[in-house]
Amino acid sequence: MKAHVGKDDLITALREIVGPSGMLEGDDVQARYPGYFMDRIAATVIVRPASTEEVSRVMALCNEHGQAVVTQGGMSGWVRGTQTEPDDLILSLERMHAIEEIDPVNRTVTVQAGVILQTLQEAVERFQLVFPLDLGGRGSCQLGGNASTNAGGLRVIRYGMMRQLVLGVEAVMADGTVVSSLNKMIKNNAGYDIKQLFLGTEGTLGIVTRLVLRLYEQPLSSNSCMVALTDFTKVADFLRFMDRSLGGMLSAFEVLDRDFYTINTAAGRHRPPLDGSYPYFVLLESLGYDQERDAQHFENILNHALEQGLIEDAVLPRSEAERESLWAIREDLEHILTDIKPFQAFDVSLPIGTMEAYMAEVRTLVSSRWPSSKICFLGHVGDGNLHIAIGSGSDRSADIRAVEECVYQPLQSVGGSVSAEHGIGLEKKDFLQISRSATEIDLMRRLKTTLDPKSILNPGKVFDITGEGVR
Repeated sequence: MKAHVGKDDLITALREIVGPSGMLEGDDVQARYPGYFMDRIAATVIVRPASTEEVSRVMALCNEHGQAVVTQGGMSGWVRGTQTEPDDLILSLERMHAIEEIDPVNRTVTVQAGVILQTLQEAVERFQLVFPLDLGGRGSCQLGGNASTNAGGLRVIRYGMMRQLVLGVEAVMADGTVVSSLNKMIKNNAGYDIKQLFLGTEGTLGIVTRLVLRLYEQPLSSNSCMVALTDFTKVADFLRFMDRSLGGMLSAFEVLDRDFYTINTAAGRHRPPLDGSYPYFVLLESLGYDQERDAQHFENILNHALEQGLIEDAVLPRSEAERESLWAIREDLEHILTDIKPFQAFDVSLPIGTMEAYMAEVRTLVSSRWPSSKICFLGHVGDGNLHIAIGSGSDRSADIRAVEECVYQPLQSVGGSVSAEHGIGLEKKDFLQISRSATEIDLMRRLKTTLDPKSILNPGKVFDITGEGVR
């Protein structure tokens, strides 16, 4: 934060609210982000309140001074949603990390927003309960960030996205007003569902400080497999077959194309469990409540899928180590980052029935312009989510932008979304109109200007307030 008139007084007043241990300044700020590759951390002050009351006081003061505030959590986003400018103030909820109540009778948990996802997952295990949100950044992402970005992950097909797992929210508005809607009930139709103002809105309408989350009974059985398929039509048919045959126990359906699989199973990397010549591979998980019975049923229906020609080959892990090695092929991005340069990652959503044609179109658009480019597809296809990794071979800004257009423009004709689970941030602002109508964007702007009239909450993210269109 640059030293402008009044800024030193503001910093002093903020320090009085959160205490000396609640402030980081100068070099201590940059030291927090060694090697961070996505968000540019230009701000020089981090305020770390320890309670909702402190967040409220901080925001009231910042609103009075017109001070821009960017809330940061685990910093595992991919859309530059937490990028800061030099004059921004970073608000971190890392000191608000209490699991306040685990209620096994009502199967809910009340947490502060700074709780790490994996910490919560481990805490509820002793009650034989599970918080089912699961994603690669589980060891660093915070639940407040999961809520404000409506995180998805590996088990959306069974449990839904973060929005479906949040029962109640406490949030602080731009002017410091605390909105407490810590509902613990699944059914509550008493007026507007206020929490939706803060779920998936990327910290632009308010700062989530506490959450009531829904828990589920801990599954007693887990069965996984990886299968090979000859075309994408069979991928879609296999999804329906397994979902129907498993009777509601299908919890993950991850698709890898041949290019992704080949990179991660090359010599010296992960051992290939199946022949790499097939165009598609599916990593599937089923969670149930009787390991012996469920394992036999799982194997039987896989055999039926083989007999019907839906799949060409399959491998079932016989130990936890083998299961982890299969999942490592899906979750390990180290070799993808090494082999695909300059690395551009995309997170889109579209109807499953249009995916094959969409992938072919993107490949054609990219390869026709950059013949030596590399591209691979993977993702939570069971819920319509595709991840795409592209390396055009050129790091020119014009080429990076052109690659984005190759990925996003074809989504418009199929009613797809430029963002499945990571939000808009700064990265996708220019393409928001592909997935949202002018009327929808206008309503978003009206919500923003009503709830945050000085535009101090994560300013410039998702859309611009002034001007025609979305820049």
